Amino acid sequence: MTIDVTTVGFTTTDGVASHGDLAVPTEPRAVAIVCHPHPLHGGDRFHPVVTALHEVLPTIGVASLRFDFRADFDGGAGERLNARAALDEVTRRVGRMATFALGYSFGAMVVLGLDHHDLEGIVLVAPPLGRAELPDSSPAGTGALVVVAEHDRFAPPDVVAPITSTWPDTTVEVVESADHFLTGRGAEVASRTAEWVAGRLPPAGLSGRGPRRSRPSRRRRASG
Repeated sequence: MTIDVTTVGFTTTDGVASHGDLAVPTEPRAVAIVCHPHPLHGGDRFHPVVTALHEVLPTIGVASLRFDFRADFDGGAGERLNARAALDEVTRRVGRMATFALGYSFGAMVVLGLDHHDLEGIVLVAPPLGRAELPDSSPAGTGALVVVAEHDRFAPPDVVAPITSTWPDTTVEVVESADHFLTGRGAEVASRTAEWVAGRLPPAGLSGRGPRRSRPSRRRRASG
């Protein structure tokens, strides 16, 4: 499989310039964005977990756009505009097809705050659900994968479980013996994510988003 990697630029609806890396496989079946952790704590699009997610997606036929949030932190509202612009940009460049949004830590909360009804699925890696203010709505319009570190000090499994228990079509993966930073566990997180995303892709030869498939919520522990 050939993967074409390009640095791209795009602009948000409020006029902020954004930059990112777009990786497109030869025959994409879906598109995705990957959102990075908190920019005021050193997060950017080159974070190891973000890189692992960004690099695994094209191997399963998903074009991936990772990008940097705006330089002037906006408390989440402006960052959601960055994410929305990234979704529009990857669709413009690759085509309208099944769409996913992924995020790690703060980036996961940005993804959770998006309008999900045009998304095939979202992936929330180490979302600080027990610390950050939750958006007004759960991801009711799409499926969700929530990857939780066993020893996450912000949102361990016993905090995440009751919050996500009412989310339909949600899978929770627990990465054992890991903390919020998931040091050295990026490949494992990426592998679990790829497995889940691959299960939601349209059949080969079809790229459009098909009818919503109802799936029960489930929980699984990922040993390390």
